Amino acid sequence: MADAFVGTWNLKSSEKFDEYMKELGVGFATRKIGGVTKPTTIISVDGDTVTVKTQSTIKNTEINFKLGEEFDETTADDRKVKSMVTVENGKLVHIQKWDGKETSLVREVSGNNLTLTLTLGDVVCTRHYEKAE
Repeated sequence: MADAFVGTWNLKSSEKFDEYMKELGVGFATRKIGGVTKPTTIISVDGDTVTVKTQSTIKNTEINFKLGEEFDETTADDRKVKSMVTVENGKLVHIQKWDGKETSLVREVSGNNLTLTLTLGDVVCTRHYEKAE
């Protein structure tokens, strides 16, 4: 299940995040702030409910969901999306759909490292996190 993802994860590096935010339609000023923000992601599981909290000096978000069940989500950039999270081949796959568009947020754990791959159209962003002690 999602147990492999449980923990506190600190962002260490990021590639093509500005391009990804631009593809989402995020404005210039917000992209500049987002580009320098180093968020911490806290993933927990309580029964069959998974919680993903993202905390930074700029904005905090929290989503709660059950694997395989669609839910309403308001993203950090204020998009109203329909989301679903599943586990596929050991990866936590989060799909967001809105206005005829779709993006995927795929988390993969290897030891004390978590890789988040964000894909929208032809844009692929990779963010690398390290597990907090």
